[in-house]
Amino acid sequence: MLRKLEKKDAPLMLEWMHDPSVVENLNRNFGDMTIEDCERFIESSAKDEVKNLHLAITDDNDDDEYLGTVSLKNIDKNAAEFAITIRTSAMGRGISRDAMKEIIRIGYEVLGLDIIYWYVSEKNLRAVKFYDKNGYKRISVSELEARGIKLEDSERQRADLIWYKA
Repeated sequence: MLRKLEKKDAPLMLEWMHDPSVVENLNRNFGDMTIEDCERFIESSAKDEVKNLHLAITDDNDDDEYLGTVSLKNIDKNAAEFAITIRTSAMGRGISRDAMKEIIRIGYEVLGLDIIYWYVSEKNLRAVKFYDKNGYKRISVSELEARGIKLEDSERQRADLIWYKA
């Protein structure tokens, strides 16, 4: 279900990046991305697995179709930031839940992390509902910083973000 990103994933990666229903509440403008940007991201992800682990979420049947990306970013000795994005065609099938459980397992059991955290805009109701329903705990910025996690000012000062930990 999870594997390294491959160049063949770029067109379907670009699909979700240009899908307003997927990116409307994300913290980055993916609409300007090109196929070349996706290919560069895939290439760089293979070279930077110590600091950022980006994996393809795939269909569990024989066609190995790219469904999305799940990541542990800004990995340091004890913490990492989680991220996930999937294509619209993969939503509502339990794929995000399973991919998230697996990357979190990798973070704790393989990488030996103490905490995996992430944020979501309060406007992203689909994501908030998903995280709450699946039992992920909300955490404050001050709790994260007390654990030694250094956040960007642009993130820590935004009142519209909900922070989570696994």
